[in-house]
Amino acid sequence: MIAALFVEPGGCYFGLPDVDPWDKTRDARLYAGPWPVVAHPPCERWGRFATRGGARLGDDAGCFDAALAAVRRWGGIIEHPADSGAWKRFGLPVPDRYGWRRDLFGVSVCAVEQGHYGHPARKATWLYHVGVSYPPDLIWGASPQRLPAKRLAERGYESARRCGACSNLSSRQRQRTPPLFRDVLLAIVRTSLQQERAA
Repeated sequence: MIAALFVEPGGCYFGLPDVDPWDKTRDARLYAGPWPVVAHPPCERWGRFATRGGARLGDDAGCFDAALAAVRRWGGIIEHPADSGAWKRFGLPVPDRYGWRRDLFGVSVCAVEQGHYGHPARKATWLYHVGVSYPPDLIWGASPQRLPAKRLAERGYESARRCGACSNLSSRQRQRTPPLFRDVLLAIVRTSLQQERAA
């Protein structure tokens, strides 16, 4: 069994036989084990626009802190936007551009784009993994550029590039995890769990 923390209500982690989803109604900050986790703590207060409207950087009601504690205690993986302010705040190792970076304590980090796994935008992402195994290779590097067709036709390439694929997406669509990427994250945790049991 794997606990999926801070997931979208009724989203892609629901209905899977070996996944226990924790959405807002269950308050994933209260997760107390015993299974490893795939955690998607809220990112709104950790990115470039975190302080809009007078908000404070990192003011996420302790969600990232709880996700980090759960991964460190039970094993698993955290997914967060690339360049997340949480990495600096919690002293996490910054990923290399290609491949996993692993330390002597079983912590691995990497940078990956969810566009390789079905997201309509590139969605640059950082992963933080705790487990006995070295995680498998992912699809590294930049995913295909997706430009808004209407903007491209009306204003040209440079305008479309600046606008980006995310301009056509709602906040909810931008945050959504593609099922293929969900499967990759679950597989990483399952592999680590199986190797731990075999050790």
